[in-house]
Amino acid sequence: MSKKAIYYLLFFVVLFFGFVYAMNRALPGFTEVKLPVLSRVQPFHFLDQEGREVTERTIEGKVYVAEYFFTTCKGICPKMNTNMKKVYEKYRNEKGFAILSHSVDPETDSVGRMKTYADSLGVNGGNWYFLTGRKDSLYHVARVSYLLDDPKNNNEKIEDQFIHTQFFALVDKKGQVRKIYDGLKQEELEDLMKDIPELLKEKTSGGARFANGLFNNNPQ
Repeated sequence: MSKKAIYYLLFFVVLFFGFVYAMNRALPGFTEVKLPVLSRVQPFHFLDQEGREVTERTIEGKVYVAEYFFTTCKGICPKMNTNMKKVYEKYRNEKGFAILSHSVDPETDSVGRMKTYADSLGVNGGNWYFLTGRKDSLYHVARVSYLLDDPKNNNEKIEDQFIHTQFFALVDKKGQVRKIYDGLKQEELEDLMKDIPELLKEKTSGGARFANGLFNNNPQ
């Protein structure tokens, strides 16, 4: 390669990095790779551990993590919620953040039982909601909104269904699912805690919010 060619190559390399630097100064996050939109959360209506109604409006404008568990679980649930508590402890004072833990066994997990469970974790009174309600509604949201189970399983009789998943869904301020994490893997938990502040920094002006139709779950 001639000296002239090397000179031009170096010139364009410096020019490129100068452009990237200038754009990052003018538009913070210009080079960041954003998390894709996987689905849109549909309207829901449940009760938390205090017996309060929790709907999509309750957490509108907040970044949150959704999971499914049951209070009598002796297998993966204790480890999942031990890991989730790490997320809670890190962001417990962040007003724009919440955790929604849904029961997969609402016949057992009454409001009172969910409160006892929350108390046992030492997290009551914060931004961690333990939700119960109708089984079909809980399962529909798990599958169609949060993508934590195969939606085809909704076709089975509800009394024969049981969701047992270790996955967490991260939802942005617009009610859009942005990523799914394995709640049992430390490296994915660390990824989750790194991604939360990125979503907290995202602007909410314009764009879509929670889906307002039963079958409207396609990102635009």
